[in-house]
Parts: sequence; C-alpha cells; structure tokens
Amino acid sequence: MALLDAVRAAFALLLTGDPVLWRIIWISVSTSMLGLVIATPFAVGAGYAIAMHQFPGRRLVIWLAQAALSLPTVLIGLLLYLLLSRHGPLGSLQWLFAQPGIVAGQVIIALPVLLAFTLTAVQAADPRLAETAIAHGASRLRVMTTLLYEVRFGVMAAVISGFGRVISEVGCAMMVGGNIAGETRTITTAIALETSKGDFAQGIALGIVLVTIALAMNGALMLLQGDAHAARGRT
Repeated sequence: MALLDAVRAAFALLLTGDPVLWRIIWISVSTSMLGLVIATPFAVGAGYAIAMHQFPGRRLVIWLAQAALSLPTVLIGLLLYLLLSRHGPLGSLQWLFAQPGIVAGQVIIALPVLLAFTLTAVQAADPRLAETAIAHGASRLRVMTTLLYEVRFGVMAAVISGFGRVISEVGCAMMVGGNIAGETRTITTAIALETSKGDFAQGIALGIVLVTIALAMNGALMLLQGDAHAARGRT
C-alpha cells in the first residue's frame, strides 16, 4: 500500500510540473549530453585510428581501452576529485562541486565506451572499402569519413551506449558534483538522497524518468538497427 501511495505521489509530482523535480532532470540530461558531445569526436577519431593503423603497443592500447569499460565510476570520481580539489593540480579551474566538474566526469566515463564500440565497428568493416577509396585517390580525411559513414550504425550504437552509461552513473556525479540542490543534483544522486531520507515519491518519480529515457534511447537504437538491416538488404 505504501508503495502504491508513493507511485501515485510520484506521478503527481511529474504531472504537476514540480520545478525542483524538473530542474534535477534538466541538470542530469544537459550535463550528460554536453559530456557526450565533447567526448564523441575524440573517441570516434581515436577508435578509427587504432583500428586502421599498426603501431608498437597497439594491442596494449586496445586492452587498456577495453579494461577502462569496467572502471567503477566512483573511482573516476575520486581521481577527478583529487585533481579538482583546491590543492589539486586543476584546482584553479574551480570545477569541483560545479556542473563543469560533472561534465568532465561524464567525458571520462563516456570515452572508453565510445572508443571500444567504434573500434569494434571499424575493425568489422570490409577492408576493401578503404582500399577502394585509396585506389581512387581519396585523401586520408576522405577515407576516414567514407569508412565511418559505412559503419555509422555501429557508431550510433556507441553514442547511445555512451549516453546510457553517463546518465545512469551516480558515483562520479556524487563525488565531483556534491549533490547540491539546484546546481549539481542529478537524477541518480537525487534518487540516492531521497531514498535515504525515506521520500520514496520523488525517488520513484525520478526513477520513472530515468527508465523512460533509457527506453527511448534503446528504442532509437532498435530503429537504427532496423535501418541497418534495410540498408544491407538494398546492397
């Protein structure tokens, strides 16, 4: 019964446009999107370069990139906290307990996801695509854009997976952001706080929003995969 009451109260908060609730949602979505926008060009470029070029230590780099996928976000938050603290090497930026600090954490968390997925997608591409482009005199940039376009569905899957990773993490946002109301409180840190206080209504409301966002992103991925199958069928 108490759970049903909490669910009803959660929907009431969502439907009445509770400003505190929607501020939390905005901070969470905006910092996640900004972190993803910053991380994507670097990660996709690095994933392409690693997949297409042979160099000493390449297997070590791939191993480290894949191992970074399993790093706990709270550990990333701890390292970032030490860097951004007042006496840390990046303390002058004053990003600790501010949204730029959360964005920096989201970038670090998203990078290995985007890189590993892009690397896998490019490695799985037909090598004749790049060979054909080079044979026709295409520049390096042209070869890169051509190949990334051919594996665009894999790259999109990387972006969507990266977004899911950053918006659902709690450890780094809690340590670097400090869970300050109206400033750095995200969906996940708010859920942890409200649940610890026994305010299940807002925790459930935020959980509903988080699940809705996850379903929407996965739905987008399914649509893209459908387009990929259709594209393959046309070739």
